[in-house]
Amino acid sequence: MNPVDDQRDLPIVPGIVVDDAGEATVDPGLTDVLLDLALHLEEPTRLPVDVEHVLAALVLAARNGELDPHVPLDSSDSILVERLVPHVRTIFAIYGGQVGKEE
Repeated sequence: MNPVDDQRDLPIVPGIVVDDAGEATVDPGLTDVLLDLALHLEEPTRLPVDVEHVLAALVLAARNGELDPHVPLDSSDSILVERLVPHVRTIFAIYGGQVGKEE
């Protein structure tokens, strides 16, 4: 990747960035954390949350200034889960839970 391109990427949290086209790049080491967050979000939202929903909620939270792009994700962080709950609900309410492109 060109270093100039890196400057346009929006850092969400360490290991997750979103480019100008809205494509997220996720470090493979975050898979378990994202899965755990999905599980933690199912109970308070009463929705079938998956990793893509968590990623979309993280992007929404970051764009609202609710996340520090320098603080690593921690699936046991109850404050993080609380911050993501309304975003997950929004994804389901507005988009019917559909995130990403249909293939």
